[in-house]
Amino acid sequence: MLSHAPGDTLGHRLDPRTKLAFQAAFATVALAHPTPRWLLALTAVCLLALRYCELAVRTVLAEYRGVLPFLLVAPFVGALRLDPPWIDPTGARDPLFAVYRTLLLLSLAAAYVKTTPPRESRAAITRLVPGRAGRFLGLGVALVFRFLPLLQADLRRLREGAWVRLGDERRVDRRVKHLAVSALARAFRRADALTLALRARCLSWNPTPPALAFGKGDYAVLGVAGALVIVAIAS
Repeated sequence: MLSHAPGDTLGHRLDPRTKLAFQAAFATVALAHPTPRWLLALTAVCLLALRYCELAVRTVLAEYRGVLPFLLVAPFVGALRLDPPWIDPTGARDPLFAVYRTLLLLSLAAAYVKTTPPRESRAAITRLVPGRAGRFLGLGVALVFRFLPLLQADLRRLREGAWVRLGDERRVDRRVKHLAVSALARAFRRADALTLALRARCLSWNPTPPALAFGKGDYAVLGVAGALVIVAIAS
C-alpha cells in the first residue's frame, strides 16, 4: 500500500511546491506532445524521478493494479470497428499513447505521495491558493492522504478474510456484493471516527503550517521543469 514513508532521498528533501510545479510541467508536456519521441524522453525523466525517490517501478504497477485493466481496455476498444475489417490496429495507436501517458503521470503522483507528508501538502496548497478556498482545498487533500490508505488497508483485510473463509468459491456477484457492502460499512465507521477525532483535536482552518523553503535541489528541479516546457514549446 502506497503512502508517505519518511526518508532522506532527494524527493523527500524537495519543497512540496517544487514537486507540484514539476508534475504540472511534466503533465503539460505529456498532453501537448503525445508522440513516441516525447513519450520516450518523458519516460527517462520519470524513471529518474522514481530513482531519486527510491520507488521501484514494480511497486508503482502493483499499487495501480486495480486501474490497469480499465486502462488497457481503451486501446482494444479503439481498434474495434462496426464493419469489416472488425479490428483496425491503427485505431489503437492514440488510445495506447494516452494510456502510457497516464501511467507516467500516475507514477509521478505515486512518487509525490511517498515523499511528501500530508501536512506539507496542505501547507503548499494553502500557499498556492490564497484565501478560504486554499485552506479548504488543503484540508481536503490532507484528509484524503491520511484517509485513503486506511480504506485501502480495510479493503485488503476484507479480501484476505474472505479468502480464508473460502469466499473465492462463491459466485462473482456475491463476492462483489460482500466486499462492497463491508467496505462501505467500514468507510462510514472510519468517517465517524475521523469526525470525532477532529472535534477532539479542535480542528483549525488556519493552523500553523510547517516551514517551507526552497533549497539548491529545488532550484535545480525547477530549472529542469522550466527547460522541459521551453523545449516542448520550441518543438
